[in-house]
Amino acid sequence: HVQLVESGGDSVQAGGSLRLSCVASGYGGGSPCMAWFRQVPGKEREGIAAITSDGSTSYTASVKDRFTISKDNANDTPYLQMNSLKPEDTAMYYCAADPSDYCYIYNYWGQGTQVTVS
Repeated sequence: HVQLVESGGDSVQAGGSLRLSCVASGYGGGSPCMAWFRQVPGKEREGIAAITSDGSTSYTASVKDRFTISKDNANDTPYLQMNSLKPEDTAMYYCAADPSDYCYIYNYWGQGTQVTVS
């Protein structure tokens, strides 16, 4: 049973930085695509960054050049370094895993960690 547990969410002032982590357990093998999503109440969940098993990354335009996704290959733990935070970055942030490594269908999700920027 795969579990993803996010941490690192906090309340910060605009311009500040945060680093989110996502610890995976119960993963049987292979190297999944890991991604970060975020959601604001009343809006759809938005994919913001993804990283494949070979380290290829992709970002949505609103976070490109401010956020960096990385991964500890030893345990598939993804990180999201968030710099120059803006109030519009306020959301619940989720990590997700796509076992196929296609970064398309995410079978596993964490419970979320709240980021608030004021």
